Amino acid sequence: MIESIDTSLIDWSRAQFALTAMYHWIFVPLTLGLAVIMGIMETMYYKTGDEFWKKTAKFWMKIFGINFAVGVATGIILEFEFGTNWSNYSWFVGDIFGAPLAIEGILAFFMEATFIAVMFFGWDKVSKRFHLASTWLTGIGATISAWWILVANAWMQYPIGMEFNPDTMRNEMVDFWAIATSPVAVNKFFHSVLSGWVLGAVFVVGVSCWFLLKNREKKFALASIKIAAIFGLVATVFSALTGDSSGYDVARVQPMKLAAVEGFYEGGEGAGLVAVGLLNPQKEKYDDGVDPFLFRIELPQLLSFLSTRDLDGYVPGIKDIIEGGYTERDGTIALSAAEKIERGKTAIAALSTYRAAKKAGNEVEAGTAYQTLKENVAYFGYGYIKNVHDLVPNVPLNFYAFRIMVILGMYFILFFLVVLFFAYKKDLTKIKWMHWIALLTIPLGYMAGQAGWIVAECGRQPWAIQDMLPVGAAVSKLQTSSVQTTFFIFLGLFTVMLIAEISIMLREIKKGPATEHDVPES
Repeated sequence: MIESIDTSLIDWSRAQFALTAMYHWIFVPLTLGLAVIMGIMETMYYKTGDEFWKKTAKFWMKIFGINFAVGVATGIILEFEFGTNWSNYSWFVGDIFGAPLAIEGILAFFMEATFIAVMFFGWDKVSKRFHLASTWLTGIGATISAWWILVANAWMQYPIGMEFNPDTMRNEMVDFWAIATSPVAVNKFFHSVLSGWVLGAVFVVGVSCWFLLKNREKKFALASIKIAAIFGLVATVFSALTGDSSGYDVARVQPMKLAAVEGFYEGGEGAGLVAVGLLNPQKEKYDDGVDPFLFRIELPQLLSFLSTRDLDGYVPGIKDIIEGGYTERDGTIALSAAEKIERGKTAIAALSTYRAAKKAGNEVEAGTAYQTLKENVAYFGYGYIKNVHDLVPNVPLNFYAFRIMVILGMYFILFFLVVLFFAYKKDLTKIKWMHWIALLTIPLGYMAGQAGWIVAECGRQPWAIQDMLPVGAAVSKLQTSSVQTTFFIFLGLFTVMLIAEISIMLREIKKGPATEHDVPES
C-alpha cells in the first residue's frame, strides 16, 4: 500500500509541476495561434503570387519558430516529471495515461518535426503547393499534439474506459475510444486550442500596431491586423461557446469544481450566477456559517441554466456535496463525503485481503474480497482522504481566476471589433491610443490562458485523478530538499529561457519583415 507522505513534499512537488506547466503554457498557445495565421498568409501568397504575402508569412514564421523551439524544451521536462515526481501516479494509471502521450510523441511531434524543416528551409527548393502544404501540416501537427495531450488531461478530470486490476494494482485501459472521444476531452480540446488562436491573434495585432507606432511597414502591419483581428474575433466567439459546453461538463462530472468556481456553498433550484463579487476572507470552512460574500451581483437562474440547461434546475453547493442526501442527475441519492471515505477504506481493505488470500491460495476468500472491492472501487481514492474539508478546493483562487478568464474573453471580443472598425472604417495608422491598447493587450492574452488552466487544475484538487487518486497518494517518495532544489533550478532555467525568447523575438520584430532588397517606407 501507499505509505504516508510528508505534506511539504506534496506541496513542493505540486509547485514544481505547476511551475513547469505554467511556463510551458506561455509558449504553446502562441504556437497554435501563429500556425494558423501564417498558414492563411502563405495561402494568400499561393493564390495571388504577390511577394508581399510571402514576406509577411516569412516574418511571422520566424516568430513562430523561436516560440516553438522553447516550447518543445519545456514540454519535454513536463512529461519527465510524471516519472520523477509522480511515480505512484504513473504506476497506477500509466497504461491509460501513457497511451495518448505516446501517440502524441510518435505521430504529432514527428509530423511537426518533419514538415517544419520544409517550411523554414524549403522556400524556392520545393514547389509552392508543397511548401504551403508543409506550412499547414506543421500547424496541424501542433494541433494534433495538443489533442492527445488534452485527451490525457481530460481523462484526469473524467476517468473512463478503464478497469482496476487487483492482481497488478493498476488501472488498465478497456476502451481506448471512450477515452479519446469523451465529451470532456472534445470540449477541452476546442476550448484550449481556440484560446491559443485568440492569443496568436492578439499578439499579431499588438506587434503590428507597434510598427504603426513607429511609422514603419504600414502595408504589412495593416494586412496583418485585418487577418489577425478577423481570425481572433471568430476564435473568441467560438471559445465562449466551447467554454459554455465545458462548464456544463464540469457541472455534470466535477460538481465540487463548479461550486468552488462560483463560491457556491448552499445548493438549490434556480441558482444565480455571480457576475461580480467579493469573497468574504472570514469564510474558512464550508460549514462555519459565515456569509461567503462581502457583496455580489447575481444573474438570476443563470447558474442553473448553464449547469442543467434548465432555469429551475438543482445545483448542489459545497455543503451539499460534502453532506450528501440530494438527488443526483441519474436519480440516485448522493452519498456524503464521510460515506465515500468509508467505502474507500473498505475498498482498500478488500484489496489487501484479496492479495493476501491469493498469495495463500484461498480462492474462496479471494473471491469474496474481490466482490467487495468491485462494489466499492469507485470510491477507492476517498480511502486516502483524512478530512472531509480536504475535499474542498481553494475557493478564492478558483473564483477569481474564473472571472479573470471570462472578463478578459468578453474584452477580447470588444477589442477585435474595435480594431476591425478602425482598420476598415477609419485610418488606423493615425490612432495612436489604439496602438498602445493593442500592445498592452498582449499580456492580457497570456493572463487569460493561465487563469483558465488554474481553474482546470486547481479546481480538481485534492485529486490527481478525479475521485480516484488524490495527489497525496500520487506523489513519488523523494526527499523534499531534492524537489526544492530542482524547483529553483527549473525556475532559473525557465526564466532564462523566457528572457532569451523575448530578447530574440524583440530583435527580430525590430528588424521587421523588410529584407535587404526592400526599400523602407517613408
